Amino acid sequence: MFENIKAIYRNDPAAKNIEFLLYPGLYVLVMHRYISHPLYRIKIPFIPRLLSQIMRFFTGIEIHPGAKIGKGLFIDHGIGVVIGETAEIGNNCVMFHNVTLGGTGHYKIKRHPTIG
Repeated sequence: MFENIKAIYRNDPAAKNIEFLLYPGLYVLVMHRYISHPLYRIKIPFIPRLLSQIMRFFTGIEIHPGAKIGKGLFIDHGIGVVIGETAEIGNNCVMFHNVTLGGTGHYKIKRHPTIG
């Protein structure tokens, strides 16, 4: 979580004091990293998807529980951000609003982009 807070201050000059608490990208990444993704990895099917949809409702950011996300991701103005199941995001990346890391087809292979 501290990497994501550092990323906010590193990438947004408007962030001051404890304003990191107002960034929806932080909340969705904490939920993904510490709850949804671990549950998904141990093959619990429904709860991680439910949590990702709840976070989408509150933040406008949808991250599939299967997505692999590195440390220090910063999502700025996150409305409309969608990160698919087989997407992989490296360390210290920045994403802006309306970015979709989506795929096509119904194949069970890697069908989403990798960024780093």
